[in-house]
Amino acid sequence: MTPEQIKQFIEAGLPCEHVEVSGDGHHFEAVIVSAEFRGKNKVQQHQLVYRALGSRMREEIHALSMQTCTPEDWAGR
Repeated sequence: MTPEQIKQFIEAGLPCEHVEVSGDGHHFEAVIVSAEFRGKNKVQQHQLVYRALGSRMREEIHALSMQTCTPEDWAGR
């Protein structure tokens, strides 16, 4: 699994304004910006990402740390 593949899976399963994924093939970090996160807490936001990744999260991706934000939060950085 590559960072680019994870990025593609997230984008295919969740409407995103911005996705960055980095990692070494075992541990990955992602920054995900989506309007779908509005009104949701961090746990709910992460669940949306896990849902987009589906079974890959259990079978192929062993460690993924995420920073999730709404477009408004992202613009304020």
